[in-house]
Amino acid sequence: MSEAGTWLEAAFLGVVQGLTEFLPISSSAHLRIAGEFLPSATDPGAAFTAITQIGTEAAVLLYFRKDIWRIASAWLRAPMGGKPDLANDVRLGWLVIIGTLPIVVLGLLFKDMIETSVRSLYITASMLIIFGIILGLADHFGRRVKDMSSMSVKDGILLGFAQAMALIPGVSRSGGTISIGLLLGFTREAAARYSFLLAIPAVLASGFYQLVKSWGEFGPYGVGPTLLATAIAFFVGYGVIVLFLKIVSTRSFMPFVWYRLALGVVILGLLWGGVLQPY
Repeated sequence: MSEAGTWLEAAFLGVVQGLTEFLPISSSAHLRIAGEFLPSATDPGAAFTAITQIGTEAAVLLYFRKDIWRIASAWLRAPMGGKPDLANDVRLGWLVIIGTLPIVVLGLLFKDMIETSVRSLYITASMLIIFGIILGLADHFGRRVKDMSSMSVKDGILLGFAQAMALIPGVSRSGGTISIGLLLGFTREAAARYSFLLAIPAVLASGFYQLVKSWGEFGPYGVGPTLLATAIAFFVGYGVIVLFLKIVSTRSFMPFVWYRLALGVVILGLLWGGVLQPY
């Protein structure tokens, strides 16, 4: 493939990453699937996925900068006797830390598997369908009455394990945490906002780890195209955050559920028909 083709493919995948990272449809699944239909017909790889996620998480840092600063500063001041009215922010800070532990531990324990065997398109398609059904059930049966101020340690741990499921392509980081959030009784907006905040430590740590580990190699695209994809993911991702939070405050997640089911079925059909290969 020509050098120009490499840059164009990476740029396209950056757009895909930005569009899908925050929607409950799995960005890793879309990058994995999109790679099969590009001229190079290659899996972008776990490293490319993790590095481009730095761009989308930078968009989260920008959009939620006031919330992040308030929570972080309250948490840091707590040991020195923070104000009582900041107790909720201190608690949220601890919940994000606690909720990050499952994905860190499981990510390290199953690192080799995450980068190889679980990237099978059969697994990706199956997870799209299974967790699409879970999201639909959660959206239908969830009470949607609680906000983030009522989140307990138990809620934080459960949401942390839900996020850890996103180590498998097709699950969706936001989809997993939002589904459990809805089942725990949180509103759609509260579940979505917390999923964004919870993702920050894990995604940035994973992205920078892969950045250092892959320096000089950067998977199939190389340094320049991968950094371009990361920058594009930032700008596209910021726009998606704005629109998504407006949508979830008034509408259900069912369009995303039907999309996940349809995509999963199509991918399975293409695999069974021999059009796509699982690896």
